[in-house]
Amino acid sequence: MTIVDIPGSKSVTARALFLAAASRGTTVLRRPLVSDDSTGFAEGLATLGYRLEREADRWTVEGRPAGPAVEEASVFCRDGATTARFLPALAAAGRGVFHFDASAQMRRRPLGPLTGALRELGVTLVHHGEEGHHPLTVHADGIKGGHVTLDAGLSSQFLTALLLVGPLTAEGLTITVTDLVSAPYVEITLAMMERFGVRADREGNTFSVPARPYTATDYTVEPDASTASYFLAAAALTGRSVTVPGLGSGSLQGDLRFAEVLGRMGADVTLTADQVTVTGAPGGRLAGVTVTMRDISDTVPTLAAIAPFADGPVRVEDVYNTRIKECDRLEACAENLRALGVPVRLGRDWIEIHPARPRPAPIACHGDHRIAMAFSVTGLRTPGITLDDPGCVRKTFPGFHQALDDLRTAWQRQDR
Repeated sequence: MTIVDIPGSKSVTARALFLAAASRGTTVLRRPLVSDDSTGFAEGLATLGYRLEREADRWTVEGRPAGPAVEEASVFCRDGATTARFLPALAAAGRGVFHFDASAQMRRRPLGPLTGALRELGVTLVHHGEEGHHPLTVHADGIKGGHVTLDAGLSSQFLTALLLVGPLTAEGLTITVTDLVSAPYVEITLAMMERFGVRADREGNTFSVPARPYTATDYTVEPDASTASYFLAAAALTGRSVTVPGLGSGSLQGDLRFAEVLGRMGADVTLTADQVTVTGAPGGRLAGVTVTMRDISDTVPTLAAIAPFADGPVRVEDVYNTRIKECDRLEACAENLRALGVPVRLGRDWIEIHPARPRPAPIACHGDHRIAMAFSVTGLRTPGITLDDPGCVRKTFPGFHQALDDLRTAWQRQDR
């Protein structure tokens, strides 16, 4: 058994930063993710006037339920989707003029369902380029609240942003959702809101959030389940064993269900209260599988990267939203698999990968951390694979390549 320590969850860290900023009192965040996305979120809060102190494993945030401490600010959201979607909602609950922009990659990603909902709630905001995309300006004068209908079929982050800001409205917020993808991420949001003192009620597709201040707390961020998927997949692919502490049966993150997919492919999966262990079948044997991954779509590239080694086709269904991530991940996976000599079929919201021995080839990362990390795992059984942008992993795990190399070295030592 080899233990791998995974950095803090990107999703949990972003939500914790929002909740801390919106709370009464001072929150201590322990083991937050330190990456380009999370530091970008923290710097965005600082630009809005929130007071933060950041040490390696301990961040302190002084909350302001009234909203930003400045009357005007310009926030650059980098590539961070949580930064680009959550902070405009937070700013709208305050008073002032707040400008937001993002990288070219993030400008391409949709924002319209969220900003449309904010407009329905009376928020004045302007998109300066393509409607429904960054850059934008929020002319904030608080949010009265009320009822809004939301389509969250492209990203659950639209719903999360509204849920998080709900307690900061004057009258509370009721949200009826017409479509929802990645539902487990909404469960993370609801659980974390409750940890900060506000319980949202759900009845079917309608969420109700009271106008009630959050309360600061001491919060430890659990390891990132999406990041853990690469190391669990590595174990399944090589017939080895990996244990990730801190990710157990009580985890908030739905992406831990990727371990169940590996179990269906023949790996042995053990989940306890405080850790998960995956042990690959002898020789790294993998069975073909058909799986719906709508709710765990961030792990689609991980599965695609090991799929060629299965003994039958691997088909992933109902994952259209992967096309509007950092890149079109379905196209990127298909492009790279074909470059490796692997037969692929592709549809609007599905990909089917057939068994083949991958050949060495350069991987086109498209600036996407998940493509880079996933196909690095393929390289464990296909020497000679290279990445055209290995540094893009800094978005969520700057130390990824070293961690994977350390894992390979640990396994080699076990063989001596």
